[in-house]
Amino acid sequence: MDQSLLALLLFAFVSTFTPGPNNMMLMASGANVGFRRTIPHMLGVIFGFGLMIFLVGLGLAEVFKTFPKIHDALRVICGVFLVYIALKIARSRPQVESASYQPMTFSAAVLFQWINPKGWTMALSAVSLYNPTASLFGLTLVTLAFIFVNMPSASIWAYAGKKISRVLKQELHMRLFNWSMALILVGSTLPMLV
Repeated sequence: MDQSLLALLLFAFVSTFTPGPNNMMLMASGANVGFRRTIPHMLGVIFGFGLMIFLVGLGLAEVFKTFPKIHDALRVICGVFLVYIALKIARSRPQVESASYQPMTFSAAVLFQWINPKGWTMALSAVSLYNPTASLFGLTLVTLAFIFVNMPSASIWAYAGKKISRVLKQELHMRLFNWSMALILVGSTLPMLV
């Protein structure tokens, strides 16, 4: 295997498997509604992030350099929306596979990628580091690498949530879990917003 491809796959692995807004929401969803009901959310993350990388590689990053106010506005919108999502997670009824917890839909997860600060950091880094010549082939390779690696990552986080729900049979435990996920979601976002 080519060393640059191996480096790309390792970067994709580390950046998609480490905690961040997507993974915290997938885990919370898995714990609250189970793995199957989280599948549309997982697919939205996988394909939405792939689309984001591709469009960033086609030149969206240049728009932000030219118009930094757009980037600043995106950061504010992102922060507000993530706090809103965190509050929804924290306030969801603390019952395993609860009907009150609504998992993110495919389209909502695709759209969420555009306000996910970790996603922006990952996409900009991946495109600039692993496609320095800005070739369409290189961009396609970077995009496919992230889609490929994100499949097991999203699945593992949602499955971990489902498994952890077995421990969270008591209402208090599920409430503490939901609040913990909400706080970690906000906490994982703060360094990227400052």
